[in-house]
Parts: sequence; C-alpha cells; structure tokens
Amino acid sequence: MKKLLLLGGGHAHVHVLKSMADAPLDGCDVTLVSPYDRQVYSGMLPGWVAGHYSLEDCVLPLPPLAGAATRQGPGDSGRTPKAVPKGFPRHPSGRGNNICFRQTAATHIDAEARRVHCADGSELDFDVLSIDTGTAFDPAAIDGAAEHALLVRPIEQFIARWQAARERLQPDDPVVMVGGGAAGIELLLAMHHALPNCRFALVSAANTLPGTVGPRLARILKARGITLYPATAAQRIFADRIVLTDGREVASACTIVAIGATAGFLIPAPGLARDERGFIETNHFLQSTSHTRIFAAGDCASMAGHPRPRSGVYAVRAGPPLIANIRKALRDEPLAPYTPQTRSLYLISTGNRHAIGSWGSWSWEGSWVWRWKDRIDRAFMTRYTAG
Repeated sequence: MKKLLLLGGGHAHVHVLKSMADAPLDGCDVTLVSPYDRQVYSGMLPGWVAGHYSLEDCVLPLPPLAGAATRQGPGDSGRTPKAVPKGFPRHPSGRGNNICFRQTAATHIDAEARRVHCADGSELDFDVLSIDTGTAFDPAAIDGAAEHALLVRPIEQFIARWQAARERLQPDDPVVMVGGGAAGIELLLAMHHALPNCRFALVSAANTLPGTVGPRLARILKARGITLYPATAAQRIFADRIVLTDGREVASACTIVAIGATAGFLIPAPGLARDERGFIETNHFLQSTSHTRIFAAGDCASMAGHPRPRSGVYAVRAGPPLIANIRKALRDEPLAPYTPQTRSLYLISTGNRHAIGSWGSWSWEGSWVWRWKDRIDRAFMTRYTAG
C-alpha cells in the first residue's frame, strides 16, 4: 500500500477528496492532516460578515468529505459517513480508498526521509505528499499587530475575533481596515453593511485602488462615507489608534489587517525549495522543484515562471491538475504540465447584495452581479458538500 499524505484542507485539496470519491485511488492509504475539521470558503466570508449567510453556509466539514471518498464495501449501508473523527474502513476487497482524517497541525517536514511530524506527537511517512495549507500574515510585519489587530488570516481565528469585536463595538466607534487590496475592501464594505453606525476608514499603501475596478470601488467608498488614506501604510498599531508611515495618527477602536500573505510557508521543511518570499516553489507539474514526491498548490505555493495572484480562484483551478498528477506520481507515470490561466473572473461583493465584476480590462456592477456571485458560490459549496 502506497501512502499519500494531504497536508491542509484548502480549496485544491477539497477537489482532491471529491475526485477520490468519484474515482478511488486503488491500493493507497490516504491521510488528511488539518488543524481544523472544516474549510471556510473565503469567497463567502464577506457575505457572512455582512449578514447574508450563516457560518454553516460558508464551511465545508472535512471528515464527511473524506468519509464520502471512502468506498463502502458489500453489505454496508451504502450511506456516506456524516462525521468520522479518526479514520475510515478499508474496502473489504482491498480496493478503493482507505482514508484517515487527523485533526492536528504539522510541525516539521523531513523531505529527505519523507516524514511529517505533527503537533499531536505522530510521525507520518509518505510516498507522495501534497501541501495545501494556505498562508498567513506575519504579525511582526507591523508593530503592535499581534496584540491589537484582527488578522484576516488564518480565517478561523479571524471569525472568532470578529464575532467578539462586533459585540463590543458601539455606534460611532472608528473601524480601520489596513490593506487596500480587493479582499480587504470587500471585507470592509461587508463590515460597513453590518455596522452602519460605526465610522470606517481604509489605509492603503497604493496610491490607487486595485485594477480596473478601482474607480468603481473608490466611488462606493466615498458614497458610504468611508475615509481613504492612500499611499501610506500602518507603521504601528495601538489599541485605540494607528500610526501611519507618513506620521499621521488615525483613531481606531477595531483594526483589521488584510494586506495579504507576508509569511510564506510557515512549517519548517529544511531543503524544500522556496521562492524569494518563502513560498514553496513548484514547477509546471505543481511539483516541488527540489523534491519530486512533494506537490503544493494554493496560497502556500508559487509556480516558477508563472506568478499569479494569491486568491481562491487560482487555488480552486489547481485542484484538477493536482489530483491528476498525484495519481500519476503514485503509479510512477509521466506527469502532465499545467499552466494557470493568465486572467480570471473576479466578483467583488460590496456589502449590500451588490457586486462588481471584472474580466481583464472589462468591469461591470449591479445587484444582478451579486446574484450571479451568490449562485456560483452556492454551487461550489453544493458540489463539495458530502451528502
């Protein structure tokens, strides 16, 4: 039995599990390792913040998804397990998936020995390792961020802290978003919709807002009374204010940081190739450039020669080529190259069941765009929800 180890429950690995449910990996033991027993779909997170979705609408439980990929043998009920905390039965014939879900965090990867050490004390060997752990903002990048800010990544921690912050915020309290990218602005507009009596501001290091949708977003921010601090950054965050790099101080009862990934791949893995920012470097097979039995996808990885934005759009698209090459690697077959698309459809919600869409140099907006986004997001969740 060969051993496949899936590290992380990100968007690409969700597709890997779904693919194994459709077409089992015969003669292979599979272990999924994740510190959380669910994946929060980032595309619906602003909708939850705005109050359009319940949290249950936005999460994919991992044990049932892994359970659905475990084939039931003759005489079994045929029902998909709803929740399995430890492992799943092997098909009596010896065929099909044998999957174990282990809720813990990886603490060290020994790429040469093909072994992963985990926080629960376990040591897991692998023939093929696939990494889809996402990434995080390094709190040390801004003084005081660790003590006084809500970091959007990791999402699970943000969810808990935002719920607490929302309960304590009072009318007219100032709320500041640090980060002028699309993700930060989308969350800011969702917060404004949820707490219309608070005062909101956006701190952006860029002089203009992102891409072709920048003018549309600037107009919406102005219409909603959200103060913009462009071409500056947060230098230090205090409990009640932010000091900007240009010397100004901005009052803040709640500071959210969404300036993107700054910490690269966080798990110690000596010898594993990384790019200049610390992300796992892969080739056009989604395979580590230093270790042929290791694959990586999503925000934790960077494809050499094909830089792309770190977004769920690209992580989801990486799922099919990732599982295809995992299958080939387990069978010692030649891998298939994959080149991510150069541009993608972006749909940015603006808080009030309205959204902006863009494709290349084109952009558009309206309530119909929000309904389009809602259908896409719900279809994604339905596709990957174990029934």
